[in-house]
Amino acid sequence: MENKISKSLYWTPRILSIIFICFLALMSLDVFGSGLNFWQTVVALFMHNLPALVLLVVLIISWKHEIVGGVGFILAGLVYIVLLMRNQFEWYLLSWAIQISGVAFLVGTLFLVTWFKKRKTECRSN
Repeated sequence: MENKISKSLYWTPRILSIIFICFLALMSLDVFGSGLNFWQTVVALFMHNLPALVLLVVLIISWKHEIVGGVGFILAGLVYIVLLMRNQFEWYLLSWAIQISGVAFLVGTLFLVTWFKKRKTECRSN
């Protein structure tokens, strides 16, 4: 039973982060309706995908080192809230913050739990 819990705890943040990164990349496709020329569209698409690309790098590193994923995704959620609150406050911004940064906080927390559990089992074996 313990082994199944460990496997699910291992895979949950990784799968959730892949889904989250794909969601962020999907939201960048709105640049195609902007009426831009080819190079402007390429630049806009790259700029809109920067957060997803950064989180993809964090995910690749955190596949082996969970602490990087924990800190990286929690920082990404905090950065999103800070950037969102630079605008004048509107109530719909609260739902945006919960949807985007909430998922980032959840994934980061799951990576940290995995890291703590892995570290705890390594200390027991020594």
